Amino acid sequence: MLPDLTLDESTATPLYRQIADQLRHLMQRGHLAPGDRLPPTRTLSLHLKVNRATVIAAYEALESEGLIRSHVGRGSFVERLPALPGPKLNWEEILASEEGLPAPVAAEAEISFALARPAGDLFPEEDFRATLRELAASRELGGILQLGAPAGYAPLRRYLLQNAREQNAAGDDDDILITSGVQQGFDLIQRLLASRGETVVIEDPVYPGLKNVFVRGGARVIGAPVGLGGLDIDQVERIFERERPRLMLVTPNYQNPTGTSLSVGSRHALLTFARRHGVVLVENDLYSGLHYGDAAPAPIKKLDQNGDTVLLRSFSKIAFPGLRVGWVIGPRHFIGRLTEAKQWTDLHTDQLSQAALLKFAQSGRLEAHCEKMRAEGLRRLRAALAACERYLPKGARFTRPSGGMNLWVRLADPADSTALLEKARARGVSYLPGKYFAVAREEAASLRISFAGLDPARIDHGIRVLGEVFAADAAVRRAREPEGPAPALV
Repeated sequence: MLPDLTLDESTATPLYRQIADQLRHLMQRGHLAPGDRLPPTRTLSLHLKVNRATVIAAYEALESEGLIRSHVGRGSFVERLPALPGPKLNWEEILASEEGLPAPVAAEAEISFALARPAGDLFPEEDFRATLRELAASRELGGILQLGAPAGYAPLRRYLLQNAREQNAAGDDDDILITSGVQQGFDLIQRLLASRGETVVIEDPVYPGLKNVFVRGGARVIGAPVGLGGLDIDQVERIFERERPRLMLVTPNYQNPTGTSLSVGSRHALLTFARRHGVVLVENDLYSGLHYGDAAPAPIKKLDQNGDTVLLRSFSKIAFPGLRVGWVIGPRHFIGRLTEAKQWTDLHTDQLSQAALLKFAQSGRLEAHCEKMRAEGLRRLRAALAACERYLPKGARFTRPSGGMNLWVRLADPADSTALLEKARARGVSYLPGKYFAVAREEAASLRISFAGLDPARIDHGIRVLGEVFAADAAVRRAREPEGPAPALV
């Protein structure tokens, strides 16, 4: 039953409009909800002692606004609720307070070096279909489709932790948490260790998704310089002494974006500095499976006799990035607290993806796929290095990784890779300028080339186009330079 409606015949507002306004107000106050039936027009007109045509006009006004809908023989029903009174929120003003952190935009291009991801045409789709059929026929399926444990699918956790222990990358006091990719690992670590303005050291340049997690979380972020030869270990020690950070995140194997790796000596030195200054060391080991020759050097976690290093890994770069399965290995108490933070965020990582990857690995299909990816990755890396050697203009330098997905190009100053990107796109080639990876040192002349997703022929053609674009720009700049001081007149 509706609350009584009150009409005032002494005002200039028509009666039908008063009825419509009061019904709209009842909707806004929650007295009428979508699906509720309004009183028949005849009943309401008798109750209000007005002409039925007046009530019909009120209903028609509400129907014209889309708030109610009339059905012949059934009556009139609330269709949707009206907007609440007051001005619409100014979202531009509300969001203007958020610090604008540039996100790379990979524009469409015929040949794109912008995305660091595995080649989809190399995915073993038939093998994976077979894995899914086996999983669907298994007795475990019912449990897999239920809510899971926050720490992850138990059989996968056991499998990954056992593998890590066989590699001496996990100790008896370590535990494991399954995450939705390494990116969620970064986010959870920020929530647990750097949510109150703590100082965090990261590589510079670095993958922007890592930097943005800590910047948005309010951490004080310090960049440790990474050059063409890799992370500057001496600078790291000075930063530790001067800044007293809470933690440092490092990618020792095939760092993104540079492709550089830390020597075994530098890994030992980094461990020594972290222990001396009480810094939590977080190792992003995302790319170590993509070694194109000898196996990647031992993870820092393996070298850490104290067992304090936190290790992040994932299937995304070697297998299927769309499944979003990563993991964190670290001291048991730390993983327990990290698991609590994950439960507050999303309860648990998708179990079907976890179970599918476990079955894919246990069947031997994953290792066969990895061997294929490494063989093909070597071909693509060699094509990228050869093309850089052949086509990049004089003065350009580039890293020479032995694995991973990326290499870093530094053009001769004062080239501007951001301005040159539009010229490259006009010729069907794209890449990511160095500014997207900067922490404190923006290298205008630098850029990242991600080669893993392209076949050797397209890599060669794309880098040849880039070389022509860069060389033409350099020639224009040289032509504008003065030839030298004019001779003195005597």
